[in-house]
Amino acid sequence: MAERSTAAVDVADNGGDEPLTAKAGKATTDGAAESQTTKSPTADSPSAARKETPESDGEQQGGEPSPSTPDLHSGHKLARRYRLEECVTRLDGFSSWRAVDEKLRRAVGVHILPSDHPRARSVLAAARSSALLGDPRFVQVLDAVEENDLVYVVHEWLPDAVELTALLAAGPFEPHDAYQLVDQISQAMAAAHREGLAHLRLTPGAVLRTSTGQYRIRGLAVNAALRGISADGPQRADTEAIGALLYAALTQRWPYENDAYGLSGLPKGVGLIAPDQVRAGVHRGLSQLAMRALINDGATASREEPPCTTPDELAKAVAAMPRIRPPEPVFAAPPEYQRTTYQQVSHGRPATRPGAPATTQPAPTPPPPLQTRTGKALKWAVSALLIAALGLGSWQIADRLLDDRNAKEGPKTSETGAPDGNDKPKAPVPLAIQDAQEYAPDGRPQNAAKVDATYDDDSTSDWRTGYFVDGPDLVPSVKEGVGIVYDLGSDKEISGASIALRYDGNHTTMTLYAVDSLSPSGSVDSMERIATGQTNGSDLTLTARKPVKSRYVLLWMTAMPYSPQDGYNGAGHKQGIEDVKFTG
Repeated sequence: MAERSTAAVDVADNGGDEPLTAKAGKATTDGAAESQTTKSPTADSPSAARKETPESDGEQQGGEPSPSTPDLHSGHKLARRYRLEECVTRLDGFSSWRAVDEKLRRAVGVHILPSDHPRARSVLAAARSSALLGDPRFVQVLDAVEENDLVYVVHEWLPDAVELTALLAAGPFEPHDAYQLVDQISQAMAAAHREGLAHLRLTPGAVLRTSTGQYRIRGLAVNAALRGISADGPQRADTEAIGALLYAALTQRWPYENDAYGLSGLPKGVGLIAPDQVRAGVHRGLSQLAMRALINDGATASREEPPCTTPDELAKAVAAMPRIRPPEPVFAAPPEYQRTTYQQVSHGRPATRPGAPATTQPAPTPPPPLQTRTGKALKWAVSALLIAALGLGSWQIADRLLDDRNAKEGPKTSETGAPDGNDKPKAPVPLAIQDAQEYAPDGRPQNAAKVDATYDDDSTSDWRTGYFVDGPDLVPSVKEGVGIVYDLGSDKEISGASIALRYDGNHTTMTLYAVDSLSPSGSVDSMERIATGQTNGSDLTLTARKPVKSRYVLLWMTAMPYSPQDGYNGAGHKQGIEDVKFTG
């Protein structure tokens, strides 16, 4: 890192973790000025307050850094463990760094500020509250320490994730991608608010997309505490921020007049207009959803739907939308066959002398096609095929006549009068699924908005449970079980099911029950059992001893394997369903 210069230092605040390009002790920036302490919108006017400053990343304008800013440098170690590598933000008395945890040999991010900073106590409190959430949809706080006149917060660093700012710079999202963005972010923020946590600085710089397509939110509670941001209506503030992210994804425009995050703002004086009026081809349902989240004063673009004032309301509105499927893959067309023309060449003939009259040699007449060696072989092959076809046809006719005779005479029986056992069983018939709904008798569904991913014939989508510390059996210490009810459209003979699972391990136990509706009445013990099974792999086949007739069938899971932390869930006993097929 370059030595500190006596000149003014302008450093961009890009959400806390974005790298800056340093030149001669000075960092580049494209953000607009942000006040040191920004009050979030009030309950009466959430949009107006947000238009003043939060559209762009902050910049400390002129002057030396705060006198209380710690004099740190690349290579400095905190707690003899965290080695600072690169400063990515320096603003208003705190700095943010990319660092290395030498004990675990992994990259981390670190926010640092003096212990006498007026916001040091609130930053520590916010970091510790965020760490208690433990939701893998958020970038995790790993440590929060006050030591040697410093307060520092250590969090995950995701080098392979892509920031939403970069994704938006590449162009507007496809409808399916925008749907995934608002679905995942609204569900994550709804879970955070249920635990009393708000973000209040949910900008494109705070959202990351991993290589698996999962979105991760960084800076929950901490980013706002670092900047002294508060709000009288935190749920409405975060809901409006999600609406702004969806608006930007649909239009590649920021939904306010000021430019921000590399995006152009809306034209001056026109106010907030719906995304489908900004850009042609925008999905109408998503356009209306963005307006419902952005306009929280009781009016929406069409005035047909109520505004969404909390992340939970927004998540439910997303779940109520018809599912938006991913675009079909486009395959390149094979190159057209090009007919090659050959020039006749007279081999072994003397060349025409210069000046001699040209003589036209009659072209040799080719032999009849079937008189050549290849033609003769083809004749024999065709003859053999015709003889084989005649023989096969005669055998099939005889077999059909024999079957008709046996059908008239009735099945052959043994001396005991029972069938002789030579009849072939009927091949299973696939049963189409018309609808599905998660079944949660304890009132705690796992992932109700994703049940249709279990029968959409898309192996990249799935429905997943939460993660449980105890297991593999859920009963009786954890819960009664988790499951999904499927609607087959009408009464069908159900003989079994095949289930593609997300996680391997010991072990997954599932049972099929015939039920009376998508919301079954009565306890699971009172339902008619069709089949049950257990697996240690990622596939499970359930087969009934006797088919059961029902329109609705419950797939009920009572045990699940242990799996480590991934981009969706923490480490624990958990399972996911990628595909379900019923047969009758």
